[in-house]
Amino acid sequence: MSRLISVHPLPALFEPSDVAGGIAVVVDILRASTTITRAVANGVDCVIPCGTVEEAVDVRNELPPGTCLLGGERGGVRIDGFDLSNSPADYAPSVVRGMSIGFTTTNGTRALIRSEKADDVLIGAFVNLSVVAERLRNSELPVHIVCAGTNGQITGEDVLYAGALVEQLVGSTAEGFEMTDSAQLAINHWRQESGDGSSDALEAALRRSRGGRNLIELGYDCDIATAAKTDSVPWIGTLNENRTITASVGSGPQDNS
Repeated sequence: MSRLISVHPLPALFEPSDVAGGIAVVVDILRASTTITRAVANGVDCVIPCGTVEEAVDVRNELPPGTCLLGGERGGVRIDGFDLSNSPADYAPSVVRGMSIGFTTTNGTRALIRSEKADDVLIGAFVNLSVVAERLRNSELPVHIVCAGTNGQITGEDVLYAGALVEQLVGSTAEGFEMTDSAQLAINHWRQESGDGSSDALEAALRRSRGGRNLIELGYDCDIATAAKTDSVPWIGTLNENRTITASVGSGPQDNS
C-alpha cells in the first residue's frame, strides 16, 4: 500500500489536525531549519522554538543562569538583546555546545509550532537531506513537508527543498509513495531549478530565490553557501513532546565551525 506525501507550501494552508498521525518535516532553508540542524550537530543541549521574543526571554529566565542563549531574528537581523542571530555561523561548537537555545524567527519557528500535532516532527534542510529521506523511508507514517515561507508568501527555496526530498522518496525502491498535486509541483520545481544537482547549482538556485535575494541585501551571502552544502550534517533535529528540539542520527557532535 502506498504512502501519501503532502507538501504544504505555507503553514496557513493546513490545519494543525491535518498532520496528526503523520510525520512532518519542517523546512525554512534560509535560514531557521539550516541553523537548527547545524546547532544540534554542534552539540547544543536543546533548541527551544518560541513563537515570540517575550516567550524566548521567559525561557531563558526559567533556566539556570548561564545555561541558555537566545537566538533568532526579526526582519532577518539579530533581535536586540539576543546573543545570536539566525545565521548558522553564529552556532559554532565553542559557542553552543551544552547550551539550551531559546530560538525565535519570523517564519520558521511558527511553522514548527503549527506542526507539533504530527506524531513525529523533523527539521529538514539540504545539509541533512539524505538522512531525513532515510528516516522517512523507514517510517510507516504519511509524510507532510511543511514549508515556512516568508511573511505569508510562498518561497522558492523551501519548495525547492520539498521537491528534492520528494525526489529522493519517489525514487526509493523500498516502498511506494503517492504524491499530492502540491508534491508533484514541488518535484517539478526541483527538477527545473536544480541544474546538475551540484552544490554550486543549488547555491545558484538559492540565490535566485526570494529568501536568497533578501539575505544578499542584508549581507548574509555566506549563509546561502552554508545552506547549499548538501548532506554535510548527518544529524536530524527532532521536536519532542515538551517542545524542545534535540539531535538524533549520527555518532556525536562535529566541529562544523
